[in-house]
Order: sequence, then C-alpha cells, then structure tokens
Amino acid sequence: MIDAIWDSVRQVRSQRPLVLNITNFVVMNNTANALLALGASPIMAHACEEIEDLVAATGAVVVNIGTLSPPWTAAMRLAARKATAAGKPWVLDPAGVGATAYRDTTAAGLSALNPDVIRGNASEVQVLAGLAGVTKGVDATLEAEESLPAAALLTEATHAVVAVTGRSDYVIFGHERRAVHNGHAMMARVTGLGCTATALVGAFLAAVRDPFAATLHALAVLGVAGEMAAEKAAGPGSLQMLLLDALYAIDRPTLAARVRID
Repeated sequence: MIDAIWDSVRQVRSQRPLVLNITNFVVMNNTANALLALGASPIMAHACEEIEDLVAATGAVVVNIGTLSPPWTAAMRLAARKATAAGKPWVLDPAGVGATAYRDTTAAGLSALNPDVIRGNASEVQVLAGLAGVTKGVDATLEAEESLPAAALLTEATHAVVAVTGRSDYVIFGHERRAVHNGHAMMARVTGLGCTATALVGAFLAAVRDPFAATLHALAVLGVAGEMAAEKAAGPGSLQMLLLDALYAIDRPTLAARVRID
C-alpha cells in the first residue's frame, strides 16, 4: 500500500497535472496553494465562455458548490458534461448540500452527470443520497461512520467513488471499502480543508486515473500532512501554513511511518 501511495505522489509531482477548479470564493487561495505545494498545477476559473477550452487542456476537473450563483451553476454543469464527453475525470464536492433548496437541486443535478468521485462530509453524503440529514452551513452534524449506509446508496446510484471525510475518512465503491485514520482534530478549525481534500483528489485522479486509488491516496497524504503540521502548529493559523510545507516535503519514509489505512 505504501509503495502505491508514494508512486501516486511521484506521478503527481512528475506530471504536474493541470487541475481546473470551479470552486468557492472562500477556498480558492487555500486549494490552489495546496495543489501547488504537492506538485500539481491549479487553475481557478468559472466563466462559461472559457470552460470548453480549459476542460480540453486540463487533466481533471474539480466542481465545488460552496458559493453558488446561476452563472457558476451553469459553468459547473457545462464543465461536467465536457469532461465526461472528453474522457476527463471530474470530482464533485457538494459543499453545504442540505442547507437550501437551491443547493440541493444543484448538487442532485451535478451528481447525475457522471462524476468519477464525490467527496463530502457525513451530512452532505446523507443528504445527497436522499436520506434525512441536516447540515450546519457547510459543517457536518453527523460522524462519518453514521453516513456509511448513505455512501453505499450513493455509490450505487451514481457509479462514482464516494469519499466521506471526518475524524476518519471512508472511501467506498461497490463492495470495496477502505478507512483512512490519519489527520488531526485541529484541521477542523481551518476553513476549507475538506475542499482541499477534494482538490487533491482531482490532482491524483489526473495523474493516476484510478478513481478509488486516487481518492484513497489523496486522503491519506492530506491526513499525514495534517498530522505533521499539527505537531509544529501553535493553532489553526499556523497549521494552515505548515500544512502547505508538509505537502511539499512529504516523502516515502514519512508515509511508511504514519499512514493508517484499513
């Protein structure tokens, strides 16, 4: 497993894949810097007029509904359709689904457009699967373990790999299920680290092209980087900075010593 994760990291760093992010205002800087730190190349864009050209040039597309508006929704739908038509992988982050009817409708429509991966917290996955659930803004009100039945329903309905992130992260596709027990509680005090997870999944997808492996490896790497950062951080502010350093510095011995997957 460690060899496979490290090989995925090396593939990202050697290929430097371009990842198109149609993402929210809150996290653009964070996710762009995380992609750069790991070795990928981000582009943050959302104008319909350039989506087709950008999808053609990119290795993967990340769609995050955190700050919605009708023009952005149109760009997300267009990017999803163009990516699927071109055989480019794309990832859906249904950020805050369950908070409003508009968000619910948008997320449901996007999940029907053949995402390769859906990454959300427990409440988001619960809502997107059509089960009762409540989000608090974009925060989960459930533990990841509580949404595993919903994740199983969602992967069956969409044929996408489903990742539920929380204190432990779970990756599900069909009968395959793995849990990643890396990370640190302080990561929940930094906005957008779930969105960062989604962006890193996009980078790994572009380089590896195996949706299950790409998702599992991305979450393991982010979790280990979070642990490394937390050991030196005085609080959430310094953790955010140190996380970028950890993504940049992460190596095989560190992964071998720290990765906890079952």
